[in-house]
Amino acid sequence: MKVYITSVFVDDQAKALQFYTEVLGFEKKEDVPLGEARWLTVTSPQQPEGPELLLEPDSHPAVRPFKDALVADGIPFASFAVDDVAAEFRRLTDLGVRFTQEPLRMGPVTTAVFDDTCGNLIQLAAQ
Repeated sequence: MKVYITSVFVDDQAKALQFYTEVLGFEKKEDVPLGEARWLTVTSPQQPEGPELLLEPDSHPAVRPFKDALVADGIPFASFAVDDVAAEFRRLTDLGVRFTQEPLRMGPVTTAVFDDTCGNLIQLAAQ
């Protein structure tokens, strides 16, 4: 068993696509119209055939209170692996990304947490 698709709930798919591709560096994989929404996925350029991240609309009534509670408690919704958290922190900060946690070493792992502009906190992690 392996991960095929996982989701991040977003408040605006167009804004999310721009942020996840132009700022974070993911590449658009699928973009299929589904009425008012789209089946919209991105992948890592290092793993174009790897797991897909679905930029899923947060329109279900249960999603927004869940997202708001996570953000209020400072809990990241997803975690992305990077080679160097400090370098990625500098790169993203230079692009205007707002971090809620600067790089922090916790044993063998370094993490940082940023706001994805779509209602989520996302963690960067490196060993």
